[in-house]
Amino acid sequence: MTKLDLPPIKWCVRCVYPSSSAVPLKFDEHGVCSGCRVHDQKKRIDWDERLKWLREEVEPYRKSSGYECVIGVSGGKDSYYQAHFVKEKLGLKPLLVTYNGNNYLDVGWRNMLRMKEVFGVDHIIISPSVDMLIRINRLGFRKTGDMNWHAHAGIFTQPMKIAAQFNIPLVFWGEHGFTDVGGMLSMNDFPEFTYRYRKDQGLRGYDWWDFTNDAEDPIQENELECYKYPNDELIEKIGLRGLFIGNFDAWDANAHTRLITEKYKWEPSPTPFERTYRRMSNLDDRYENGAHDYLKYVKFGYGRATDHASKDIRSGYMKREEGVEMVRQYDHVRSSDINFWLDYVGRREEWFDAITDTFRSAKVWTKHDDGSWRKRNIWDSAVPA
Repeated sequence: MTKLDLPPIKWCVRCVYPSSSAVPLKFDEHGVCSGCRVHDQKKRIDWDERLKWLREEVEPYRKSSGYECVIGVSGGKDSYYQAHFVKEKLGLKPLLVTYNGNNYLDVGWRNMLRMKEVFGVDHIIISPSVDMLIRINRLGFRKTGDMNWHAHAGIFTQPMKIAAQFNIPLVFWGEHGFTDVGGMLSMNDFPEFTYRYRKDQGLRGYDWWDFTNDAEDPIQENELECYKYPNDELIEKIGLRGLFIGNFDAWDANAHTRLITEKYKWEPSPTPFERTYRRMSNLDDRYENGAHDYLKYVKFGYGRATDHASKDIRSGYMKREEGVEMVRQYDHVRSSDINFWLDYVGRREEWFDAITDTFRSAKVWTKHDDGSWRKRNIWDSAVPA
């Protein structure tokens, strides 16, 4: 066995995020990551004042009849809280929009279908052709290392597209992901949802045209209509905006889950996941906690348990030592739903592994002479925590 020569990955001394994070992080002179530092800002914010600001901001969008805003929903915990916030705290009438990528767990599908009933609203569900979805699953995996690229594209496109088509200029989203996870922006910056945010952060720099003209999995442009964002002229004409609720609300997934479970009878997963300890996340997409998340582990050296533990540490629900143990227990697990996905797309495990290995980062992984891959971990004594 050759001696490992691993890059100097480091971990935040407060949460459990590594410097190889998929969301860019910075570490200060104390070893605390930018995500933790920005989270600290939330403790100093007057959230009642923020809510007042938002109510004033949305006042011009109120109507005597018709839809006053759009919310992109999957039926998950965040979707329920967004609908609750918009209806109960802002008093607006929303139109719900869902992209159905054909990945739902049974409990997630049940939660999603109940939204129109528990909130008393209209709900549009866009369901692409399953034949096309199988091809774009394979192509997304081969091109980006993510079979779920289409799901990100769908949910980041359809709410804005439907809003433009219905002449509804206001769309609500949850938290600003790169700020919430990595501290990309200050809590005083108030970013809004834009085409650039969608492509650069949500879709990792790809767009629908990158998925045409592939010889192995051919997809025609007319099959990709649901991923086409409204053009600039239409956006400007109706004044289309996307507001992040997390800029105006002390976003807390655990508190939200308690609220929606008690008030709306939302259901968490009845069974544990293989790659994380939470049962409340990603019920709309069986691969997010499974095969998709395993690919993140391969690409960046960490997974969903790191995400969840870091958020829970920041919010005071977990000690860092407990978070490290969650990472140790879950992040490396090879999810069994990889086999489910391979059956879905008609491919074999050898094909999956060969492509997966091409996405391993040299910053994280070293290959041994025996063909095995190794990386340093947060609990390794040789690496300062």
